[in-house]
Amino acid sequence: MEKAWSAMEAHAEAAQGRRIEALFEAPDRAAMFSLQACGMLFDYSKTALNGAALGILVDLASATGVEAQRDAMFAADKINTTEDRAVLHTALRNLDARIDVDGQDIMPEIRETLSRMQGFVKDVRSGAFKGQGGPITDVVNIGIGGSDLGPVMANIALTPYCNGPRVHFISNVDGADATDTLRGLDPATTLVIVASKTFTTIETMTNAETVRLWMAESVADPAVQFVALSSRPDRTAAFGIPEARTFGFGDFVGGRYSVWGPIGLSLMLAVGPEDFDEFLAGGAEMDAHFRAAPLADNLPILLALVGVWHHQGMGYPTRAVLPYEQRLLRLPAYLQQLEMESNGKRVTKAGAALPRETGPVVWGEPGTNGQHAFYQLLHQGTQVVPCEFLVGRVGHEPELAHHHLLLQANCLAQSEALMVGRSLETAREIASSLGYEGNELETQAAQRVFAGNRPSTTLIYERLDPRTLGRIVALYEHRVFVEGAILGINSFDQWGVELGKELATALGPVLSGEDDGHNKDGSTRMLANYLRGAG
Repeated sequence: MEKAWSAMEAHAEAAQGRRIEALFEAPDRAAMFSLQACGMLFDYSKTALNGAALGILVDLASATGVEAQRDAMFAADKINTTEDRAVLHTALRNLDARIDVDGQDIMPEIRETLSRMQGFVKDVRSGAFKGQGGPITDVVNIGIGGSDLGPVMANIALTPYCNGPRVHFISNVDGADATDTLRGLDPATTLVIVASKTFTTIETMTNAETVRLWMAESVADPAVQFVALSSRPDRTAAFGIPEARTFGFGDFVGGRYSVWGPIGLSLMLAVGPEDFDEFLAGGAEMDAHFRAAPLADNLPILLALVGVWHHQGMGYPTRAVLPYEQRLLRLPAYLQQLEMESNGKRVTKAGAALPRETGPVVWGEPGTNGQHAFYQLLHQGTQVVPCEFLVGRVGHEPELAHHHLLLQANCLAQSEALMVGRSLETAREIASSLGYEGNELETQAAQRVFAGNRPSTTLIYERLDPRTLGRIVALYEHRVFVEGAILGINSFDQWGVELGKELATALGPVLSGEDDGHNKDGSTRMLANYLRGAG
């Protein structure tokens, strides 16, 4: 395995000075370094990869056992080794399968939960289920992390399909989030979803209690309008939510992978069961492709290999996700958690220190807004940032087709500009045409040089509909899995989240003055004293 890593790293070092633009002297480069599958076109030709490098990366995937690990995941092996759990978010969208965990088929319960969700959603959307002031007009989803980011992203992405009650989200324990979200809502026609697998997440339960008090000011029994997404019916019952309005899921579904099941209830309420089924079908379609396609013709594997080439090979520390689709506004934030919580690790599954970098920093913003914010750094900054563009072939506003054409033109222009740049000679010609001469000409020309040779990929999909969104989300899920498998880490635990939670609980009494904080470091003690007005 280390031999395969060494071969990739050596080839990446040799490619550092390679001009991407020169690779297009091969007339078939775009066709050779692109792939069409699942209704999408993935172009990775604007990278420094050549045939030899791609072959070495495929060999690396093979040497690190990606295919075997993939098959183990779908076979319900307990690949989440630190928590001794299977990883089966894919089961939530592959509903015809039989999947045994510890000798028991988990699918009947998954199908039964989905059926209950569908029945409840139909009752809410039809008005059969009412609030204490009439039919439900608004839904407030209370969650955080995976119980928030996925549903928020998906609800915004599928805005053209949202024909149910209006959906709102509260995640931050900052009271401003609840205050601003609830402003203008009618408690008597608002449905509240509390999304917490354990029903103990401090931010979520604090917000849930705040919303229950808000509702109690206007309705006789707030619990009547509460729904729980949790695997602890004892705790939801203690909160006042009956089992009939509690939808649970197994510990084989991680929070950041959970939008496909009960955590997606807010999405189902917004778009309806039929379109939610389409979302699931898109994910299942990507699963089938991921399981069957050869390594070199496999979308998630190619996307992952490009990521490994750029981060572990070329040493680029970040990647920018740039959807040229306003309704994918929250996709970069969703992918931040998916990638950085999954692969932000420092040891292998065996607990050994990793000899190389793991996950990159993931960030981004929709185009064209980002062009007027941070693209300056992408084009002329000293750090190279690989860019991942996404754009739809067809928009949802035919009456504004000229907008979509301009959007597409900007997307393609940015990837082209990143690659070709602008030479000093051309910059001098521009400065000269503006009337500059002598030293001032050279100064002005230097400001207009673009180094170019900055890599990017482009993913084109037909139209952002529920099935397409399902394909995209599953594509990135599997990409993260493949990168983790190549690195030899467990992508499905998140122990790094726990320490801060523990310390925050301990700091509560310090901030309230019940504890003098004598066991805290000087900085933390000083800051706590200042915050409570004692410093």
